[in-house]
Amino acid sequence: MYNKETVYKELLNVMHEDNIKRDELLRNHLYTKLGGKADFFLTPTTYEEVQNIVKLSNKVDVPFTLLGNGSNLIVKDGGIRGIVLHLANFDEINTNDQQIVAQSGAAIIDVSRRALAERLSGLEFACGIPGTVGGALFMNAGAYGGEIKDVLDYCYVVDRHGELIKRTAADLELDYRHSNISENGDIVLEATFSLKPAEYDDIKAIMDDLTHKRESKQPLEYPSCGSVFKRPPGYFAGKLIQDSELQGTNFGGAEVSTKHAGFIVNKNNASAKDYISLIEHVQKTVKEKFDVELEREVRIIGEDLE
Repeated sequence: MYNKETVYKELLNVMHEDNIKRDELLRNHLYTKLGGKADFFLTPTTYEEVQNIVKLSNKVDVPFTLLGNGSNLIVKDGGIRGIVLHLANFDEINTNDQQIVAQSGAAIIDVSRRALAERLSGLEFACGIPGTVGGALFMNAGAYGGEIKDVLDYCYVVDRHGELIKRTAADLELDYRHSNISENGDIVLEATFSLKPAEYDDIKAIMDDLTHKRESKQPLEYPSCGSVFKRPPGYFAGKLIQDSELQGTNFGGAEVSTKHAGFIVNKNNASAKDYISLIEHVQKTVKEKFDVELEREVRIIGEDLE
């Protein structure tokens, strides 16, 4: 077990104390409004700081976790031990001819809006995805027939040794809701997307249509982790859950959305335990009724509350 005071002193050598928080409640920073405390919650402001944090983590053997905005993540009620890295300060979006370069903490929705403003097509599908650029690469985010792998050219990452490395889209082995970023232990710092020129009104029409579909079908009035389950081959997860008469089912403050069965919403100050118990109940019920295994799309990390 690492010594917290030793780690804190070491952290002060690599970043400003204003960007180091101790015993920070993670639910205050995550889209789902779930999660216990982090031992150390770090918000670096430079790429060099990220490199130094990773090297420090290796040096003192302290656990290390990277968090985006938690739009596809459940952090358990016991929180996360060790260092939690949050890249909210990395939110710049720039244009270079037909490419957009976006830092990992920028919202992918904002990147799609910049593409619209620059009359560049290819990111329309992302106009309703609530995650960050880093999170979008991590899970090869997609919607309405488009995916990150369709437009990503390359990215810069800090590897598990603290080295800054350029990786191409092919290097990431992007597949359905998957990349090899977690297996490699990479931290995405920025991504470059290659797009195509198009008419502003044509791009906007597509985005307006997708936004309307999303707002009319998805329960955006409550915090959630987005689509909970991957699409099972030959089925739709939401339809299976709906046909299992699970809509409106609740465990504590978590509820299977009455608006879209594929979503579980944090309706009334749910705990992560509520959320996870309801996910397991949905999986068990659908398996019993239709003999279909629902695989989670959402990730679950952290420790249970003691």
